[in-house]
Amino acid sequence: MRHFEAVRSYVGSRHPLRRNDPYLISFDLTLPHGRHQGLYLAELEDEGGRRCLRLSTPVGPLDGTDPMRCLRFNWEQRTGFLAVADLEGAPYLHLCENRPYGCFDAKELDRLIDELGTLGDRLERLIARAGDTL
Repeated sequence: MRHFEAVRSYVGSRHPLRRNDPYLISFDLTLPHGRHQGLYLAELEDEGGRRCLRLSTPVGPLDGTDPMRCLRFNWEQRTGFLAVADLEGAPYLHLCENRPYGCFDAKELDRLIDELGTLGDRLERLIARAGDTL
């Protein structure tokens, strides 16, 4: 995958897109037991002007979440990190991964989507059940 249009074309052929903007797409990943997890793919530019792909999925509201646990989670992860972004005007935890174009192919993109979607769903369920599980 060398650019966002290749990502859009590939992902759009596998999932119905809920959002389809110039540098942002979103879709729902179907998970076991009838669950779904929303994923967002966007193009970013790094400090050097290189473009990369950000994959993200919302996992829960920031309110009531222990920031030290979030940082520990980030330290322990090999794929994905927690970040905060607004969702409908409220701060929300997102599980994210950034990848430079050219460093992944379709198979790796599928793996990232599945891994982030599954982990995001698991985190979302933990947060919903126990408040500040993170």
